Amino acid sequence: MTGSFTERLAAGEAFIHGSGYLFEMERRGYLAAGGYVPEVVIDHPEVVEQLHEELVRCGSDVVLAFTYYGHRERLRLIGREHLLEQLNRDAIAIARRVVDRHPGTLLAGGTCNTNMYDPDDPATDATARAMFEEQVGWAAEEGVDYIVCETLSHLGEARIAIDVCNRAGLPLVLGFAIHRSGRLRDFDGSLAEACRICLDEGAHLVGFNCHRGPATMYPLLREVAEEVDPARLCTWAVAYRTTALQPAFGALVDDAMPFPEALPGGLSFPVGLDPFQCTRYEMGDFASKCHELGLRYFGGCCGTGPHHVRAMAEAIGRTPLASRYSPDMSKHYALGDDERLLKHNRDYVPQFIAEPRRPG
Repeated sequence: MTGSFTERLAAGEAFIHGSGYLFEMERRGYLAAGGYVPEVVIDHPEVVEQLHEELVRCGSDVVLAFTYYGHRERLRLIGREHLLEQLNRDAIAIARRVVDRHPGTLLAGGTCNTNMYDPDDPATDATARAMFEEQVGWAAEEGVDYIVCETLSHLGEARIAIDVCNRAGLPLVLGFAIHRSGRLRDFDGSLAEACRICLDEGAHLVGFNCHRGPATMYPLLREVAEEVDPARLCTWAVAYRTTALQPAFGALVDDAMPFPEALPGGLSFPVGLDPFQCTRYEMGDFASKCHELGLRYFGGCCGTGPHHVRAMAEAIGRTPLASRYSPDMSKHYALGDDERLLKHNRDYVPQFIAEPRRPG
């Protein structure tokens, strides 16, 4: 479809949001866990462009400029604050190159939790506002289609971001991060009430991102959708198997880890989460459920890879470019059923696979 982001949403189009850049770049060796500053934008822009390209080929309708944690607080932490504006503008330029190669794909500017906002210290309102104004201002000058403000855990901080985007004249997709408590850090009301406040004040879409995987993100969405139009909700979940007992990925505990003392602080989060990785099928199922619920904007956050995004696109009936390489087990040398495969390999299958079963 063509038209602006808001026009396409109003027409009923669904958008798949492919991101998860921080964890993917850390896995590839281009970003340090802990600080999670997107220095790779400046140091290796070709790697960022390649990841954007992979995600779009797999079905992402959006190229989100890699500016998460590309704000003043994080760059100051690593002594590269002087590169703040360059990083933000370069990130949008990188994203635009990919958008230009794929007509119909949208360009999003990004901002996020400032880590400076404190609801008990009114002086931090101005600090957070200034940080949002910098990133949103540069994004507006670079001509993005809309802003994604993600991983906020304070309603007060979200309201500042909304006002900044309203003043800049840019549509806003807002994502709250819901930790183990199931609530926002500065608001005693329900999540549905917080979402309504954000929509009333000008956010175009509002919902939840990060921290929760499909199994614990979807119940939040289903509950909120009882009170808020699901077409105004959004989500991009982490690709990890969170549970009712461990609802956010910061709470995941790997009981099978043979030497837990090797984990920083003894925690699986954030660099020992590998055993909890969702399959592409789980992410595809999440996309299908979100779509059936009525959401028109959903995708993946931390831990998401291009193969997850492809599964999400295919789950809602799409055939992205990368579907050319979707699994075709009929051609597997032993598991396949293609008549050209050798019988002695197919006959050997029982020797190396287990019977499908569930524990207990």
